[in-house]
Amino acid sequence: MATMNVSIPDPMKAWVEERARDGSFSNASDYVRHLIRRDQDRARAVAQLQAAISDGIESGEAQPFDATAFKDRMRRTYGG
Repeated sequence: MATMNVSIPDPMKAWVEERARDGSFSNASDYVRHLIRRDQDRARAVAQLQAAISDGIESGEAQPFDATAFKDRMRRTYGG
């Protein structure tokens, strides 16, 4: 595993150390890794959302939505 030194303000350092002290994480490195994983998950979710928006825009002109036909189709497909 690689090592990285990061400079942070004292209040942030205290916050990270408290997360380890209160048992939320076993040490500061675990907490930072947790934050990075959350950021990676968020970035993936944003990319997926952006791709869905782009797909929608590129799919062409919007069509009228018929809620009754949609409900009927869902009932036929999934029972109900």
